[in-house]
Amino acid sequence: MDEALLRSLTPGVLGILVRRGADFAAAEDAVQDALVEAVRVWPEDPPRDAKGWLVTVAWRRFLDATRADTARRRREDLVEEEPAAGPASAVDDTLRLYFLCAHPSLTPSSAVALTLRAVGGLTTRQIARAYLVPEATMAQRISRAKRTVSGVRFDRPGDVATVLRVLYLVFNEGYSGDVDLAAEAIRLTRQLAARVDHPEVAGLLALMLLHHARRAARTAADGSLVPLAEQDRSRWDTASIAEGVAILQAALARDRLGEFQAQAAVAALHADAPSAEDTDWVQIVEWYDELVRLTDNPVVRLNRAVAVGAADGPRAGLTALAALDDSLPRHTAAAAYLHERDGDLATAARLYAEAAHKAPDLAERDHLTRQAARLNARLGR
Repeated sequence: MDEALLRSLTPGVLGILVRRGADFAAAEDAVQDALVEAVRVWPEDPPRDAKGWLVTVAWRRFLDATRADTARRRREDLVEEEPAAGPASAVDDTLRLYFLCAHPSLTPSSAVALTLRAVGGLTTRQIARAYLVPEATMAQRISRAKRTVSGVRFDRPGDVATVLRVLYLVFNEGYSGDVDLAAEAIRLTRQLAARVDHPEVAGLLALMLLHHARRAARTAADGSLVPLAEQDRSRWDTASIAEGVAILQAALARDRLGEFQAQAAVAALHADAPSAEDTDWVQIVEWYDELVRLTDNPVVRLNRAVAVGAADGPRAGLTALAALDDSLPRHTAAAAYLHERDGDLATAARLYAEAAHKAPDLAERDHLTRQAARLNARLGR
């Protein structure tokens, strides 16, 4: 059974059913039934037209469910005639599904789950394992999302920025279980980039590739985090870096700068440096200035303060940091880093310990705790 083929066909099959008039929620259920049937039948009797087979089975499942639902008698006209058999439509509805799954009425977590299910072709069980939640919990989340977008029709282009936000959220979920969400986000963004000629779509794809290229070097053998400055750069994926840089350069050449392009430019400067000491921090600060102009995001300002500390010295970084709200995520960790670079080890150790208590996950907490212990050992504590 070619699972990759099934996943690649899923959005097209779902799109055909929706275009024929099926409600999104009912169509998605029918497609999932067809996929289960394919897993059962195809190994012994593979079809000549895989997509056509899935469309036929899914449509019949939809009709069966519709006929059995007395509350949907208003659809009787729809089920009177089944479309004639033949090759599946070549129209690609994937883009329409992206915008549907990124509907503004959905919460971010629901939009991500629905995108993975409808466009990514993942099962509820796979998505639940990736999120480390019970399958029943994820099924409820997806069902609520499907009900929310039921009956939605699009007669104008959707919001590309919302779709990109959803894909970025998928990427940031990382990976666990049998589904690598970072790789899945890259696959989905490649799909979108092939269908939408937009520099920010290219910028997001470049950003993902450049970040993902460093993945193998981000953790040590014992699972602990390895800071960027200490990573073994020979373990970085040079092919992904080259591809990301090429995509970014083509996007920047269109002179329609957006935040994902600017973030990718920062990542490219890190990737281009043969060592941490060779990093062009002056250019990185300039790109953060562009990001501040584009987003006025306080987290961007926090990252800029750290970059200023590397470019102009830790005192300058601390001055920039002092202008920000100290309740910002990772503000305390940034202050600890800059105080250490400034030689104030006692303050840095205290702040690292404080930051560890605020860390959002175990790996980061362990890393910050180790930093505090390292400095305390140097101080003879």
